[in-house]
Amino acid sequence: MKKFILIFLFINIYLVASNQVIRGTIVDNTTKNVIHSASVYFNGTSVGTLSDENGNFQIDISKYSSMPITISAIGYYSVTLTNFLTGKPNLIYMSPKLFELNEVIVKAKSQPWKRRENLTIFRNEFLGTTGNAMNCKITNENDIRFKYSSDNDTLTAFSANPILIDNKALGYKITYYLDKFQYYKPGGSFIFKGNIIFKEDSATDVKKKMFFEDKRKYAYLGSRMHFFRALWMNDLGSNGFMVRNSANQITNYKKIVFQKDSNTKYLRCPGGLGISYYTKQSTSFIIFLKENVFFDPNGYFEPDGIIWEGEMARKRIADLLPYEYSIKD
Repeated sequence: MKKFILIFLFINIYLVASNQVIRGTIVDNTTKNVIHSASVYFNGTSVGTLSDENGNFQIDISKYSSMPITISAIGYYSVTLTNFLTGKPNLIYMSPKLFELNEVIVKAKSQPWKRRENLTIFRNEFLGTTGNAMNCKITNENDIRFKYSSDNDTLTAFSANPILIDNKALGYKITYYLDKFQYYKPGGSFIFKGNIIFKEDSATDVKKKMFFEDKRKYAYLGSRMHFFRALWMNDLGSNGFMVRNSANQITNYKKIVFQKDSNTKYLRCPGGLGISYYTKQSTSFIIFLKENVFFDPNGYFEPDGIIWEGEMARKRIADLLPYEYSIKD
């Protein structure tokens, strides 16, 4: 009987472990060839792996089971997996963007572009204009291509390779797979989409580590990540946040959070929200694109469900932290 129980427990442990590991093969959607050295990761973290020479990969999802898996590769649009098989292999198709980039390069040669001016616009909108942004450097700017449309006065940026960023303020090497960047010159509005992988600076100097930690803490306090972590814990007030609805009335957790179960929560508020943080002089605003926006205890939220305005919208790539970040006492 004891032997049977031990076998039963072993089988269950094995099944649970297997269900925490996702396996798959990555192929080109057009040629059906396998794609090796593709990055398979959790967007906004330093957790990931690479596909092997046969396009195969496996990744443990136990730490970030509520987050989608992102797959990126040079010359391809990134793929986000929200529904995937556990215990069985997944087949993932990626769409190439080389044709689009080749077209841009041809157009760039036929027109007199002001590349320096375009790069300044790109840096300001992509990295931001904060103090941390001033200490960020894109190390492969030559990979970035621009296209200008006179019809709607729009600047578009492309890159076949991931954009590599050295954030000397927060101590991270960043790899960013850019899928879309458009800047509308008349109103100064913009949109960019992509996926990000962090790698922490391996500095051993004590003063340098302390410098990074101080800068990270300041970047975290009052950030979007801080807000969603505090909201998950139903602890906005003691974390320094005040939230108002579209009628400018102070609201609370019960009125803006829909809880499906103990592990699944959604933010919602018709008309939008205003968020104030006690050390920041300006207010941030949330405009909802979806009725319910999923978020988790790590501070992750559905990026396509929200438009940000105000203070938090000013924080771009240069002020982002990986989801595994935590304040050190």
